[in-house]
Amino acid sequence: MMMKPQLAKLGLFDAKVPRYTSYPTAPHFGNDVGSDLFSSWISQVPENGTISLYIHVPFCRRLCWFCACRTQGTQSDAPVRAYLETLKAELALLKQVLPRGVTLSRLHWGGGTPTLLNPSMMTELADSIAEVAPLGENAEFSVEIDPNEIDAARLDALAAAGLNRASIGVQDFDDEIQQTIGRIQGYDVTREAIDMIRDRGIASLNADILFGLPHQTQEKMTESVQKLLSLNPDRVALYGYAHVPWMAKRQQLIPSEALPTPEERLALFETARKLFLWDNYEEIGIDHFATQEDGLTRAQRLGKLRRNFQGYTDDTSDVLIGVGASSISRFPQGFAQNAPATSAHTSAIRAGRFSTSRGHRFKGQDKLRSRLIEALMCDFRIDADEITSHFDISRQELNEMLSKCSGEFPGVVALTQDGLCIPPEARPLTRIIARSFDAYDLSKAGHSSAI
Repeated sequence: MMMKPQLAKLGLFDAKVPRYTSYPTAPHFGNDVGSDLFSSWISQVPENGTISLYIHVPFCRRLCWFCACRTQGTQSDAPVRAYLETLKAELALLKQVLPRGVTLSRLHWGGGTPTLLNPSMMTELADSIAEVAPLGENAEFSVEIDPNEIDAARLDALAAAGLNRASIGVQDFDDEIQQTIGRIQGYDVTREAIDMIRDRGIASLNADILFGLPHQTQEKMTESVQKLLSLNPDRVALYGYAHVPWMAKRQQLIPSEALPTPEERLALFETARKLFLWDNYEEIGIDHFATQEDGLTRAQRLGKLRRNFQGYTDDTSDVLIGVGASSISRFPQGFAQNAPATSAHTSAIRAGRFSTSRGHRFKGQDKLRSRLIEALMCDFRIDADEITSHFDISRQELNEMLSKCSGEFPGVVALTQDGLCIPPEARPLTRIIARSFDAYDLSKAGHSSAI
């Protein structure tokens, strides 16, 4: 690990930078992408090709105070049932436009809490998706599962639909922290949910855990990580809590004075990181860990690790279509985002059109810069031969870009004969270094802390 003074000098502890799950990032989307262009992009998917599909369910029984996702609370099934009808209608629109023979390489239900759907709703949704595009060979079907909102009947329905990867948010097991962030989820409840998942032959398990939460200490971090390791997840995302109360109003319920300092956040991350490495997990990118047999580990070894809106992925599909309010789609031509408000999204679908409200058409050096950033985020290096063979840029022009980056981080980023690399001790700076290839104005976007 680099010494703290050098990290501070290079801006790690006060920088606000994107997570770079896309480029350009969502704050730079404009209103030049609408439903007609979105439909056109869908129609250009090759026949018999593969796509990824993301289904967004924006409802929760309770609204966790730490969460900045677009969600809404409900104690009744009525809004969920109405929303399911909207999803089915949206999928029917997609079926009209999508070319023949397309199959799914990845299917992910996120939220919100998709396990709010009762078993019959889950089956309806799965059947509607299969009518549009069935799961392809070796496809991965994952669902975000709330241990407080799952039972045997719902897991049976998901297993029957082909679920083969479950994702569970842990955040932290400490009682005081859970009370402070409005997320009560005991270890026993989590273990019971995981046991039910594995009893149904669903072998792959993802888990999320956060660092930087209020009242979090290295001792509490150690205890929570050790409890998580006892559950044997195949893949772990170690995310930094993003405290953005100006964007997520519910975070105003979290006392800012209880939050760790940036230096303490780094120590929390390093504590968790060492525990995962000691337990023989492979470090994936900047914030993921996976077992030696996991798909992310294989993808990283083969240089095929990629970045998307869910973080790191081994999905090789060029197209990701988002269904539901606020969902974002990615195409070779650009990004498209559905209306964020459930009401606006529903109105558009009922009128027989997609709710696409904003997006971005790739232009200029967007794709080049996207790949440069992705390469750093995934592999901590830029291979000059790969870049020049796939993009319209000369070796001299690329060398100038790499040299400019190196000049911004003297003694940190290493220029090599092959291109550029970030040494292990500098990897906490990866997002800041990646920013040097970002051509968009980041000053007003309100991004999260670099650590």
